[in-house]
Amino acid sequence: MVLGALALVLVLLLAWPIGLVVWANGKVQHTAALSGAPDTPGTTYLLTGSDSRADGGIVADGTEGARTDTILLLHVPEQGPTALISLPRDTYVEVPENGPAKLNAAFAWGGPRLLVRTVEGLTGLTVDHYAEIGMAGVQDVVDAVGGVNLCHDADVNDPDSGMVWTAGCHDVDGTQALAFARMRKADPTGDVGRAERQRQVVGAVMGKVDPGSLALRPGRQVALVGAGTGALTMDDDADILTMGRLGLAFRAASGPEGITGTPPIATIDYRPGHNLGSTVLLDPDQAPAFWVAIRDGSYPPGPVGGMPTS
Repeated sequence: MVLGALALVLVLLLAWPIGLVVWANGKVQHTAALSGAPDTPGTTYLLTGSDSRADGGIVADGTEGARTDTILLLHVPEQGPTALISLPRDTYVEVPENGPAKLNAAFAWGGPRLLVRTVEGLTGLTVDHYAEIGMAGVQDVVDAVGGVNLCHDADVNDPDSGMVWTAGCHDVDGTQALAFARMRKADPTGDVGRAERQRQVVGAVMGKVDPGSLALRPGRQVALVGAGTGALTMDDDADILTMGRLGLAFRAASGPEGITGTPPIATIDYRPGHNLGSTVLLDPDQAPAFWVAIRDGSYPPGPVGGMPTS
């Protein structure tokens, strides 16, 4: 009887994670995104955050459909620190077959695949995996991990995002975290500040996902997988294990040995004409060497970039 009971326990311990992976794989949403460009060293993920009416997102300016308000490049080199780099959506770029534009126009014109090609041209890094995060789905993910602790050093009352905040750190639920991630107009640093807060939200979620504590909580595992797959759309080659590796890379980049921030910026008010208005110009002298160092793992850990000093 004792041996039979032990055997049953072992079967259940093995069958549950296998069954969970099979079930989760069936829930992963896919889209055609990769360019087929030759590989570059390391593993590179392109993460975008989109707001749309379809997923319950708030689109206050009347824009129909999805928008890429957040564009993050996550790179795991063969050796060296993992890097999480925010690309401002208004970055001035050359979009293949379309010419000069703001970076997020590539998604509007050609979806994930054109955005991937544009980012590859900007950075010299081949994107191995693509993940699109529906911002409204962030609410479910935060609630699935039981809330998170977030910090912002200013009072905020922003009706566009719904963020109401007293300076400091607070425990928040999914609704509050979503407003925290969306706020832009009340932030003097605009998209750069919003990108930092969005990295903070995802980093806080990853900090709550402790595999040890989840192992004996099947209900929490199912809720988290369901929320995560519901919020994410990935490239055709990705599966639930890719999501796991992406999460581990995000955690590594957000830790003390990782790199987070923006590429070198020359100005956040570059006006090149072409009816583009104000754009963000990456530093033409520093950015190429920066991307090479990120690719090769030779860039030192810590925060990088930020607002230009002049």
